[in-house]
Amino acid sequence: MSTAPVVAFIGRSGAGKTTLLEKVVRELTARGRHVATVKHHSHRGFEIDREGKDSWRMARAGSRHVVVAAPDKVAAYRTLERELGLAEIVAGIDDVDIVLVEGYRDSDVPHVEVVRGTPGFVGSPERRVAVVTDLALDVDVPVFDLDDVAGVVGFLEAMLPLQPHA
Repeated sequence: MSTAPVVAFIGRSGAGKTTLLEKVVRELTARGRHVATVKHHSHRGFEIDREGKDSWRMARAGSRHVVVAAPDKVAAYRTLERELGLAEIVAGIDDVDIVLVEGYRDSDVPHVEVVRGTPGFVGSPERRVAVVTDLALDVDVPVFDLDDVAGVVGFLEAMLPLQPHA
């Protein structure tokens, strides 16, 4: 069970969440942190596998849980009867210092809201801990420029109980 802190990066489609998260992961990793990421995909039926691959063939044959294992990584996916909640997903993540989530705006974890181009929030003000934007916004949480990745990471390190990875 994961005890790592979890932070969700939320915002409208096209706001730059993925780009920002990629930079934040790089910066945290450069600082010696072990990071996990979770991407919420809101549409049913996405494919993680490629047509014709052995794992794809096993899933199409009826396997409900498919695992591909190699000497340096493992990947697994399974068929679900219902969508898992963020807490259920994060519970299976271990050996990391922080879990960064893209999406899950209705979750009970702290939110960093990404706003680009036009003002407007999608998340709950109660869970909003920071805003990353290219606009001049008057909010009651820290505001960072879209290019201030070091500032965002410094904020996360100060806000959360991040311990150096052993």
